[in-house]
This record gives sequence, C-alpha cells and structure tokens, in this order.
Amino acid sequence: GGESLARLTLQNLLKNQSCWVCFATDEDDRTAEWVRPCRCRGSTKWVHQACLQRWVDEKQRGNSTARVACPQCNAEYLIVFPKLGPVVYVLDLADRLISKAGPFAAAGIMVGSIYWTAVTYGAVTVMQVVGHKEGLDVMERADPLFLLIGLPTIPVMLILGKMIRWEDYVLRLWRKYSNKLQILNSIFPGIGCPVPRIPAEASPLADHVSATRILCGALVFPTIATIVGKLMFSSVNSNLQRTILGGIAFVAIKGAFKVYFKQQQYLRQAHRKILNFPEQEEWSDVV
Repeated sequence: GGESLARLTLQNLLKNQSCWVCFATDEDDRTAEWVRPCRCRGSTKWVHQACLQRWVDEKQRGNSTARVACPQCNAEYLIVFPKLGPVVYVLDLADRLISKAGPFAAAGIMVGSIYWTAVTYGAVTVMQVVGHKEGLDVMERADPLFLLIGLPTIPVMLILGKMIRWEDYVLRLWRKYSNKLQILNSIFPGIGCPVPRIPAEASPLADHVSATRILCGALVFPTIATIVGKLMFSSVNSNLQRTILGGIAFVAIKGAFKVYFKQQQYLRQAHRKILNFPEQEEWSDVV
C-alpha cells in the first residue's frame, strides 16, 4: 500500500547516506532518528537527530535561545520546544526579563557609585581647600541642588585640567626661540643646542600609564596644593588663597623640571649613534 511505498522510499533516500557529524550510516544503527535540517544536498543532507542536538548544544554554549545555522549552506535551523506550563512560562519570562535588564541595572549602579564618589570627593576637597569648619559652613548655606551638581564637577575639572599638557607647548616654543635667548642656556643647559637630527617622540596617547597618571595626579593635586601652600606661604592667613598659591607654585616648579627632563631625553635621542658591527675576530674575543 501507500504506507509501505513511503517506508521504502525513505529507506532508499537514507541508503548510503551518512551522518555528517559521526559519519555513521543507516545500516550502522537502524533505530537512530534522522533529520534534514537545512538546504544541503548529497553527503551533508542527513544527520542524526542526537548528533545534531549535541552539535547545537556546543554552538549555543548554554544559551538555549541562541540561533544556530548550518556551517555549509548557512540555513538557520528550525528549533522548536515543547509547550511550557503556565508556572514554567511565567518563570521563564521573568528569567528573560531579568537577564535583559541586568546589564542596564549594573551600569546604573556603577554610574551611581561613581557619581556619589565624585560628590564625596568634591565635599572633601572643599573642606581641605578652604578649611574644615569654613567648608562645612559653605556647604550648609549652599543650595542642595547646587551641591549635587557642583561637587561632582570638582574631580571632573581637575582631571580635565590635568589633561592640558602645557609643558609640551612651552617646550616647543623654547626649542624654536631658545637659540635667540642665551640666558635660557645658562638656566637650562642644552635647551638651545643644535641637534644633528630630529628624533621621533612617542605620542602621549601611546603611553599606557598616561590615563592612570592623569587620574591619580588630578585627584591628589588639592592635597599637594594644600601642603605646598602651608610650606611656602604660611604667612597668608586665608586657607583658600594659600592653597591657590601653593597649587600655582607646585604646577610651575613641576612643569619646569618636566620641561628640562623631556628636553634632556630629546637631546639624548638626537645624539645617539649606532656602532659598526665588530669583525669576526673581534666578536670572538668579546664572546
């Protein structure tokens, strides 16, 4: 009858066909379930259902909703699941919502943590710069909205200010005009000396420690300015003025040393030489 003909046709189709995962044929295991999951023809048309299930598991890596396609024809596999009960459906829906909302919640928590850290740092900086008691009085009299907006901008402005590499601009001007000002050579030897070549200098962005140095330097700057102000301008009564003067003095002194150090590195690179390779006899003596 028709049923026997259909069974015979299926057997003929499966005959001499092998599973492209395990390479077994229908004669090796007549109880195995076969499937045609894609548009492939020939030897890659048929595959064991169990073998394909294991292969899909490897591709999904635990994510049962991930889409999987045939590696040959790129046809997406049609994967269906048994119907879920109402309780399991609700739990599965809740799990998916939590999985999707998790990254946004984590990002919100991280942003909130950074914001309140910046607020705390701004408040500590205000008390450090103008004095503990005076800083508390200023913040108590200020509008709360102004504090919530103004205090976090303090570390942001410090970091942005630290990113201004004014020493590089000063160094370029000195290299351009120092030969006309002989007094600079007496202060910084080598600034105006002619160089045999112009060496290549590393870009500041290529320095892997630049970001950490900028961050740390910016955040400790108020403390350094306060200390320098107390040491160098102790006669000034105002804490704010003393800290401002200390910050300016520290930036100027540090910048001068940095300009001198970078210029010496520049000259060292400009005057470097590459030696001749020693002859075989000399090389053997050295070894």
